[in-house]
Amino acid sequence: MNPKKSNLLLIFTRNPELGKCKTRLASKIGDKAALEVYKFLLEHTVSFTKGLDIQKQVYYSEAIWGNDIWDNSVFQKRLQKGPDLGQKMLNAFSKGFASGFKKIVIIGSDMYDLSQSDLEEAYRVLDDNDFVIGPAEDGGYYLLGMTQLNPNLFENKSWGQDTVLRDTLNDLQQSDVFLLQEKNDVDRYEDIRDIDVFQPFLTHMKE
Repeated sequence: MNPKKSNLLLIFTRNPELGKCKTRLASKIGDKAALEVYKFLLEHTVSFTKGLDIQKQVYYSEAIWGNDIWDNSVFQKRLQKGPDLGQKMLNAFSKGFASGFKKIVIIGSDMYDLSQSDLEEAYRVLDDNDFVIGPAEDGGYYLLGMTQLNPNLFENKSWGQDTVLRDTLNDLQQSDVFLLQEKNDVDRYEDIRDIDVFQPFLTHMKE
């Protein structure tokens, strides 16, 4: 089956606006530096997703930007809809399955450790598993993929807390689940403090 017709990648992103993104990081390094870090992460996400030969949809948090780093010829653009993150993800997955896709994977746009090969592995393991999860070091997950919709995964979760992964796995006890390698997403100063590539954004933090 043609991967472009059967595989879908959902990329959830925040519009990169001053004071509206990476707020936990901004509380330590300031709004301006946090925005620059996030723009860097967005560009990185574009770099490792644009080469995937599948359908790719970018879901914006506030408004669809027609002319930005997400090439309109590569990425379809959508708007997140729902009262919380769970409902927004559920709506995106629901639309994807309703459109006929067989494997759907969602990621955020704040992962420096993620690569194209990681995403290719996620789709590959869905040949033999109903679900794939990329555990994050903070107790959440950086990737979720599935071959069938399970609405329970998006309900009764404390989004942004360290219980999300545990509660999600509890919902999947009767399912075939593949866990990818644990990775670090970028939410706080401690997540980037000791990583060389982020040092140019932190020069104002050094004494």
